[in-house]
Amino acid sequence: MKPLEDIVVLDFSQFLSGPSATLRLADMGATVIKIERPEGGDICRQLYVSDVMIEGESTIFHAINRNKQSYAADLKNPDDLAKIKLLLQQADVMLHNFRPGVIERLGLSYEVVKAINPGIVYAEISGYGSDGDWKHLPGQDLLLQSVSGLTWLTNNQNESPTPMGVSVADILAGAHISQAILAALYKKAISGQGSQVSVSMLESVMNFQFELITCFYNDGNELPVRSAVNNGNAYLQAPYGIYATQEGFLALAMGDIVQLGNILDCTALSAYTNAADWFTLRDEIKSHLADHLITKDAAYWLGKLQAAGYWAAKVFNYDQLTEHEGYKAINMELFVNTSNGLQIKTTRCPIKIDGEILLATKGAPLLGEHTDAINNKYLAQNEVLS
Repeated sequence: MKPLEDIVVLDFSQFLSGPSATLRLADMGATVIKIERPEGGDICRQLYVSDVMIEGESTIFHAINRNKQSYAADLKNPDDLAKIKLLLQQADVMLHNFRPGVIERLGLSYEVVKAINPGIVYAEISGYGSDGDWKHLPGQDLLLQSVSGLTWLTNNQNESPTPMGVSVADILAGAHISQAILAALYKKAISGQGSQVSVSMLESVMNFQFELITCFYNDGNELPVRSAVNNGNAYLQAPYGIYATQEGFLALAMGDIVQLGNILDCTALSAYTNAADWFTLRDEIKSHLADHLITKDAAYWLGKLQAAGYWAAKVFNYDQLTEHEGYKAINMELFVNTSNGLQIKTTRCPIKIDGEILLATKGAPLLGEHTDAINNKYLAQNEVLS
């Protein structure tokens, strides 16, 4: 039995942040009912992040909404809204990621939902929170990365600010709200009381940078300075970064520079015996390393480094990663089946419980696929609320 098998979640969220949270809850056994507009459904169905389509819909929709049920409802329609309120009577969790003020206009504010179901966990994700000048701005990942300072941590010192190539603000907010939901469910199990929990993407991406921004807070507000050569972390000394070799790329983590020089037979590094110089002279040191590492291939250098116990890794693309035995050993791939019978390969839940991987082979739902079944299960014995 999975730990959340008796939990019912009504998910009003769209695209990434909210659906990534309910995906994790579904992986742990919760029944996730995805509330979608009858016309078009979740915008993610047609919001492509690549030119790859699956059954006429975006790949990301299929990846992030597997193992869920779809319930079609127009929240501006009084009859549909009444049915939703009946479902909320029997739900454990409600999640939305509307902009501040929208859920209130739709008639499903926390006060309204709490009156319907005092024990519900009412979860909200916003872009910038419910207060301040930014509260009505769109919670879009690139924009959040940009305003949060995150883009000034990637790339080299003399290069433009660079975003991470993944929707990190969305996924972090989803991870944080799922943690909050689990904590609130525990509180409910102990006390019977529901909770309102909220996360903003801005707060999540700021927390993501807690190591570096704590340095900023406590260093007279000195801005982080990226390395000019092979930047890996604005606050870490040489050799931290990624280096080109004769064939392939090599990642070097932190370590003793003199020891590294001995391992690699790089005599230029023997002069840097003062550990303080490993930060203050990091670009100079990295330049020596870069010139030395380009003379042989990554496999050669990695063999020497690993034999000496120095922290290093080859830099893989997806093709190289998925062919490696280290990747194959973790069984990360999951095959799910759509309602039309198409098999899709995606990633599984990364969590294990009692050594068991959490698996579910049900793919993402068709729009409104489960509306009738949900009505029959949850609403048949109830009078529709006025």
